[in-house]
Amino acid sequence: MAERSFAREVQGLKLGSGETFHGEGILAITKALLQSGVGYVGGYQGAPISHLMDVLADAQDILGELGVHFETSANEGTAAAMLSASVMYPIRGAVTWKSTAGTNVASDALSNLASGGVLGGALIVIGEDYGEGSSIMQERSHAFAMKSQIWLLDPRPNLESIVKAVEDGFELSEATNTPVMLEVRIRSCHVHGSFVAKDNKRPEFTMAQALENPRRDINRIVLPPASYMHEKEKIEQRWPAAIAFIKKRKLNEFFDGDVGEVGIILQGGMYNGVIRALRGLGLADVWGNTRIPLYVMNVTYPLIDDEIVAFCKSKRAVLVVEEGQPNYIEQALHSVLRKADIPTKVYGKGDLPIGGEYTASMMAAGVGSFLTTAAPDVLPDRLRAPNDPSILTHDKIKALTEVVPARPPGFCTGCPERPIFAAMKLVEKELGPHHVSADIGCHLFSILPPFNIGATTMGYGLGPASASAFNVPTSKRPIAVMGDGGFWHNGLTSGIGNAVFNQHDGVILVVDNHYSAATGGQDILSSRADNESRSTKHRITEAVKGIGAKWVRQIDRTYDVGRMRDTLKEALTSPQKGPKVIVASSECMLNKQRRTKPLFNKAVAGGERVVRERFGVDEDVCTGDHACIRLSGCPSLSVRHTDDPLKDDPVATVDNGCVGCGNCGEVAEAAVLCPSFYRADIIHNPTRFDRIMAKLRGGIIGFLQRRRDRGLLVSRETFG
Repeated sequence: MAERSFAREVQGLKLGSGETFHGEGILAITKALLQSGVGYVGGYQGAPISHLMDVLADAQDILGELGVHFETSANEGTAAAMLSASVMYPIRGAVTWKSTAGTNVASDALSNLASGGVLGGALIVIGEDYGEGSSIMQERSHAFAMKSQIWLLDPRPNLESIVKAVEDGFELSEATNTPVMLEVRIRSCHVHGSFVAKDNKRPEFTMAQALENPRRDINRIVLPPASYMHEKEKIEQRWPAAIAFIKKRKLNEFFDGDVGEVGIILQGGMYNGVIRALRGLGLADVWGNTRIPLYVMNVTYPLIDDEIVAFCKSKRAVLVVEEGQPNYIEQALHSVLRKADIPTKVYGKGDLPIGGEYTASMMAAGVGSFLTTAAPDVLPDRLRAPNDPSILTHDKIKALTEVVPARPPGFCTGCPERPIFAAMKLVEKELGPHHVSADIGCHLFSILPPFNIGATTMGYGLGPASASAFNVPTSKRPIAVMGDGGFWHNGLTSGIGNAVFNQHDGVILVVDNHYSAATGGQDILSSRADNESRSTKHRITEAVKGIGAKWVRQIDRTYDVGRMRDTLKEALTSPQKGPKVIVASSECMLNKQRRTKPLFNKAVAGGERVVRERFGVDEDVCTGDHACIRLSGCPSLSVRHTDDPLKDDPVATVDNGCVGCGNCGEVAEAAVLCPSFYRADIIHNPTRFDRIMAKLRGGIIGFLQRRRDRGLLVSRETFG
């Protein structure tokens, strides 16, 4: 169950020639694939292209009508290997995944694909997850394109440019027998706009035809001696063909301006930010008309030397806007200009930050710095005009950043993974700290307060593998954590299989929340949901036992903190040799809320009796030690001051964000903290019996309260 349904939006994919398509970038990419006659599509979800996979899943009926095969790949390597269908057959194929994290996994298949080359168009849609909103290591996809000589497109962030880049990408791939990467940043994925649609095309050559008419070209197989010739073919045939195609089709764009002595060379994806910066400086308007000439590289690899020379030869200075590092384009630009004996001075890193995302304020400051040095006369006299980008660093905004506390990421309210790490902290108090190898996914939040658990994270599904070096005889065992998404991604073989084979004596904890929750709640092999087009309900414990693990425990309710604690303790102290595998299962609370809230609201609206659980803290009982918060960290747990003069510290409280998971009470009980937590059942559409019982309870409680107020009820503490 994905976090968002596109069932309504995908109907726009049926639009025909001349009709106007309205929507966001990911939908535009899908429409462009269908207009291009794609034959098969695959991929692995991850920001910022998770929704692209969700769109494709919701559009399976439309894809099926066109004869387009779609499947969700087990990982990025699986997706890249799908493109082998375009090696021997004239079939257009497209796959997608998350930037460098995904390309790392796919690199083996990509290297082989790029070496032998393709016959049909092969397009890789890369979700470039770089910058302040990213959840991964800060690297760029550019290096992968250079390494394997895969052409890299980086279109301007508007729907017309994105759609054109998809169509151009397939044609460029076929014209050069080379796979093509289409790089889309988060703003490109979610930018809204419109474009004039074309008719969808059925694949000219289908997968069924390929199976019925198998082909084989030994020169495209990466095997000596053909593999030695592939490099020569890249240099002597594919590269020149790419240069010629890009120039002829004018894939890169020139925007003239009246300030001819300077210019800006930029990645296509940076175009909106540059225009916004120039507009703030009074040098461009909202329509993109600019006084500073621009050379927009919608193709960032390969570079077109002739176009660079033509743009720079009449200019005193140019600014290179290249987000991230190393500055591959800037370095190449120096080489191109020096070889052509062009004296144009090149500005880039220095005026702009060396690393990090080019936000609006950074872009404005960098462009302003360049123009102040290279062309000060073009800047307006006013330094702080209403549209000046420096308004983004207003003194009031600076002051606000000093008082608003940092908010590190954490588990959602009611997350079933929180009690797992609460149990681990309880075990730590008894057995001492252990080395914990963490993994990519929601459970990685355990490295932050209040849990502070986890020493390393090496990749999706690689938690157990990163603990493999600690397979040494000692009094303590290492603990490795991975999620169910990572388990099916590659953790079954790289983690469990490796541990079984090497007789690893550590503990492996598989967090099973029923979905690939960290990427948006997509179904996976072990999902409990029925899925019409996918096979689900395959138990992780069965897979683990099938690969040879002997010590296996299944916990079906992670909120049982006491059982979690005892099972972890047993795994860490068991005399049995070999890997100890614990599968801790409870449904992702976000997905559960998406699934149950509509049903709940429908039942209430229909007059059915429905009970909703809420938890609270009795402030008369709470001592204010806040141990519950330290062991839980739930966002719905907070503190508030009490009027009790005998209590110096604020007491704990549960706010309206509570989803009734019960974790706080379970932690309190397992940790032997305090009995201040209570559960309240909120009854919608109560029956006559419910009303009678409520009236009876209210009467009894009111009677006892009145007795206490009259001083007739004497506490036991008074008389000891």
